[in-house]
Amino acid sequence: MTTNRTSYFGTLLLVITVAALLVVAVMIFGARLSFWDPIVGFGYIRSYLNPIGLSLLGLGTLGFISQWVTRNRIGAIKSLVATLIGLGLVAPMIHGIIQPTKRAPAIHDITTNTANPPEFLVLDDTRAGAKNSLIYAGENVATMQKKYYPYIKPIQSSLSAKDAYARALDIAKDTSWDIVAEDPKALRFEATAQTVFFGFMDDVVIEVTSISNGSRIDIRSVSRIGRSDKGVNAARIVEFTEAFNN
Repeated sequence: MTTNRTSYFGTLLLVITVAALLVVAVMIFGARLSFWDPIVGFGYIRSYLNPIGLSLLGLGTLGFISQWVTRNRIGAIKSLVATLIGLGLVAPMIHGIIQPTKRAPAIHDITTNTANPPEFLVLDDTRAGAKNSLIYAGENVATMQKKYYPYIKPIQSSLSAKDAYARALDIAKDTSWDIVAEDPKALRFEATAQTVFFGFMDDVVIEVTSISNGSRIDIRSVSRIGRSDKGVNAARIVEFTEAFNN
């Protein structure tokens, strides 16, 4: 009878673990499924991920001990799975305690040209769900960007401006950006990018100019919501730059 009870507990714990994973997945990807706005899912994760992970970790550990004592190997394995998954869910919290990450600056508008940032001509402040303006905030933002992201620079290419524009547009499409407007004559385009997790929407404009030894590509990426983008826009520009140069 004891073995049956412990075996049942192990199975129940595994079911709870699967349900918890589904809940976490919905919180992360719910915006992509049109359940809610991205900020809602982000808030759910901040509020509930650690409690869910700690609960699984605690229940899994207790379950593993009880199953091991009663020599229920199958139940012990099920409990161990719950323990490891719980540990995985709280891993970001543990990592943050052991090695605190540098706080991201309270900016959400990053560009390779802070002196003359590319302007949005099609996308505007009426875009869906936007709380941040597309009007560049000026010197304060530029100063903070140079302090925290000094590596953000224009792309210098030996390609002609026309070829560089075509390459930049191809990369944007390959990256699954939603191209909103193309202007081959002006060598510029605007697009919307969506983050994999939570589905935050960011707006991007790319301009290509001809220079004496080839072309220069300037990029600007702006978050629709949030004071801080947690470094996402800078990372997007770096990723695009690496793709262009490879």
